[in-house]
Amino acid sequence: MEEIRRAAVAYYENQPAKNKKLARKAFKAMDKSRDGKISLSEYVDYLKKKKASDFTHQSIFSLLDKDGNGSLDFEEAIVLYYIMQSGRALICKSCNTFLAGAYFSCSQCFFNDSVSTYEICCECYGGKNFKHHDCAIFCDNYTLLRQSRSAIQAAPIKKRRKRHLVADITGGVADLALNFYCSIM
Repeated sequence: MEEIRRAAVAYYENQPAKNKKLARKAFKAMDKSRDGKISLSEYVDYLKKKKASDFTHQSIFSLLDKDGNGSLDFEEAIVLYYIMQSGRALICKSCNTFLAGAYFSCSQCFFNDSVSTYEICCECYGGKNFKHHDCAIFCDNYTLLRQSRSAIQAAPIKKRRKRHLVADITGGVADLALNFYCSIM
């Protein structure tokens, strides 16, 4: 979680002033009591309104509450802001824990524009505590990132310049990426 905290601070510090104001506004919207702190109930209420109920579990609140005082100050809340803005809001499909570090994804689902990319934590993957489709090939998130870059570089230059290449990756480029079989050796 500490790595995500550092990324959140860096992300926030490099935002334009208008985005920093949006983060402050989101904090104030959560802080219904206006005491400068977000309680667990304020946190849960806000996330339910935002339809982010995956994050209403107290264990996630506890991870965000770095000093353990039972509430979130602004510095702790920007971690949540970062997680939601960056797409790092991932939960293990097997044990329902927040994926704070390395995790595994089904590469077929990832490259074939599936509704779910089927992410699982290292413990569930290593312990084979999951059920997914037959012949699933799992890769860790860092390997998938590298393979995505390789797939984009393999695309024709005209397609690389398109803003929506990721949406187009489900064609021949995806087939190329799947041929990597997540080999890291």
